[in-house]
Amino acid sequence: MSIRLVLAISVLALAPSLAHAQSCELLATLSLSNVTIASAQPVASGAFVQPQGRGGRGGADPFAGVPAFCRVAGSAKPAADSDIRFEVWLPAAGWNGKLQTVGNGGYAGTIGYGALATAVQAGYAAASTDTGHVGGDPGFAAIPDKLIDFAHRAIHETTVAAKALVAAHYGTGPRLSYFNGCSTGGRQALTAAQRYPADFDGIVAGAPANSTVRMTAMQLFSGNAVRATPAAALPQAAREALHAAAIAACDAPDGVKDGVIENPLACRVDAARAGLTREQADAASRVYAGPGRVFPGLAPGSELGWNGLSGDEPFAYALGMWRNVVFRDQAWDPKALDVEAHVAKADPIVNSLGLQAIDPNLKPFFDRGGKLLMYHGWNDPLISPYNSVNYYRGVLETLRQGSGQARPDESIRLFMMPGVNHCAGGAGTDTWDKAQVLDQWRESGRAPSRVVASHQTEGRVDKTRPLCAFPQVAVYKGSGSTDDAANFDCRQP
Repeated sequence: MSIRLVLAISVLALAPSLAHAQSCELLATLSLSNVTIASAQPVASGAFVQPQGRGGRGGADPFAGVPAFCRVAGSAKPAADSDIRFEVWLPAAGWNGKLQTVGNGGYAGTIGYGALATAVQAGYAAASTDTGHVGGDPGFAAIPDKLIDFAHRAIHETTVAAKALVAAHYGTGPRLSYFNGCSTGGRQALTAAQRYPADFDGIVAGAPANSTVRMTAMQLFSGNAVRATPAAALPQAAREALHAAAIAACDAPDGVKDGVIENPLACRVDAARAGLTREQADAASRVYAGPGRVFPGLAPGSELGWNGLSGDEPFAYALGMWRNVVFRDQAWDPKALDVEAHVAKADPIVNSLGLQAIDPNLKPFFDRGGKLLMYHGWNDPLISPYNSVNYYRGVLETLRQGSGQARPDESIRLFMMPGVNHCAGGAGTDTWDKAQVLDQWRESGRAPSRVVASHQTEGRVDKTRPLCAFPQVAVYKGSGSTDDAANFDCRQP
């Protein structure tokens, strides 16, 4: 540690209000193994401007409400071809004593500025990484070090650096450290719990893409089924007919006909009765079923989102994974997919890289007091929600066998979101503060059994509904507004 940094920390202990402004810029001199700090600059309240080309958004300024913070940008190089860029945002005032690392989506390649802003507004120090490459082109996977960084190393290296920066800036390390991510971020979350159990005290894992090869095999399998012949195609009208059939068959059991299927596990859709042709009904049945034992299919209610899997071209993320990681052949034709044989070939490859996070043994994480909050939208058209159900059940069974606990679910909770698409969106109630729920759980030791989520239209809340800890489902009490969560109970299905 440099003399200047030692002096800064000493001043911090004596006069925090003065030292924070000074110590921010001094963080650029911090010496960390394999890490280069490129800059450390204070940012005034509402003054942050997102860099162009790194995930910028139009419309109203999403950072107008962000309080003053110290913005640290750096890079980690744990391997020869690594270049893990990260940012750590440190609130200038009102720090809650905790660190939140945020996850990525797709092939990553960007800093999650919006997620950083949300975390800082809630009082957290926050960290994000581009996972070692810039942009969402999967070509980076041809470089082994960069692929391993994307798979698991980048989140770990970023979190280690962030904890050191927090300690240097505030004179003490974070009291609690959390991870919050969905999709690719959900895979990163489960990877952290399995591979780096000491990194976080609590983890939010949404719609996890944790079974990388099997998930993408399902996506290509579904596309092949729909594109097998012109007669099997599922244009929008066919998907709407399927969705109407699913709602008619499965909507009512929760006591409310509202276009949302509360419990798809208790629901079956007969595609042949949806007014489709025989070829279309067969293709739809294959999408619902998925590729056999390899990976589950999609749930009733998700049909309106199948355009991504049933378009004219194969799903880009899945194709990129198989061409760049499994076969390393840009000419590989997804029509040649032999699901079971090719997955058997691919599983060892992605497992050796750390790209799959399917180990249900989370005992090392739980033994440290770690809490895992999972969530998944039942209408997810990209990653089967049954995958989260299966993983959750596997974790519980592993805990029971290993410890004989009567209530092994006190360290893990799964909240399925009826009518919600991939991570968010849809007719269901998709808005709730996952980080707050996790923090309250970790601080109080009381596992959540029910959370209230809202649905918004044009920024206005028009419905609330309880999300129930799986396997419970929300059931209408029989009186009062069906748009008010207070009028629903959580019950065993």
